Amino acid sequence: EVQVVESGGGLVQAGGSLRLSCAAAGLAFDDYAICWFRQAPGKEREGVSCISSTGNEYYTDSVKGRFTISSDNAKNTVHLQMDSLKPEDTAVYYCAARARAVVHPHPLRWEYPYWGQGTQVTVSS
Repeated sequence: EVQVVESGGGLVQAGGSLRLSCAAAGLAFDDYAICWFRQAPGKEREGVSCISSTGNEYYTDSVKGRFTISSDNAKNTVHLQMDSLKPEDTAVYYCAARARAVVHPHPLRWEYPYWGQGTQVTVSS
């Protein structure tokens, strides 16, 4: 059983940074993919960034150049470094995992069966 736990959310001013972490216990880090999604109040959940054990990454256009995804295989953890944060980045951020790698990971919700509970990110103007 894979268990996913997010951490690192909080309140930050516009222009600031936060680092989210996704710990995926029970996931083999030689064959996996993990995506970050976010959901703002009144909006649909959207894919933010993904990483696969193939080494490929994905970023949605609105975060390119500001967010960086990385993996720490020794700790079964994926990080999302978020810089130059904007008020529109405010949302609950979710980590989702799958046990098989994909060559080019994309945030297709139905392909990721393991989800965390989410962590709140609030960016004040």
